[in-house]
Amino acid sequence: MRWVTREKAKVDRIACPWLIKRFVDPDAEFIFVPREKVMEVAKDKSAIPFDIEGAELMHYVDHGEERVSFDSIMRKYNLKDSALLDLAEIVRGADASLANPRPESAGLEAAAMGFREIARDDHENMSLQFPLYDALYQYCKLRITKKSGLEHNAR
Repeated sequence: MRWVTREKAKVDRIACPWLIKRFVDPDAEFIFVPREKVMEVAKDKSAIPFDIEGAELMHYVDHGEERVSFDSIMRKYNLKDSALLDLAEIVRGADASLANPRPESAGLEAAAMGFREIARDDHENMSLQFPLYDALYQYCKLRITKKSGLEHNAR
């Protein structure tokens, strides 16, 4: 499948391709275009638009809290992995205006801004950042395992 979003990606527009490649569509192709071209390119290239107003896979509000496109993809494709849910909190905190974001969110946002500045284009940005998301996912798996172990030991 082809997927299309806005160019000059930072957090959510890199986190989403990572999520899609790792858990939805390993053969996904990504197209990055100016904001005003996303829906047109989606139609012309039979691509799925994301993280753009008017797209199904977009920010939304749930129980009064903003959710990001990463959350939309998880919801649509019924991704329930505990570590992914934990990672979604970090992504959300880095990309949305939350009252109490996770502490890891600030680091993710800082790294994403830096990667965006050093990358030649959005495809190189994805290549640079995917290992960061792989590492964060492993970190979240460890956190979940540790939490489960703590809960189990408390019984």
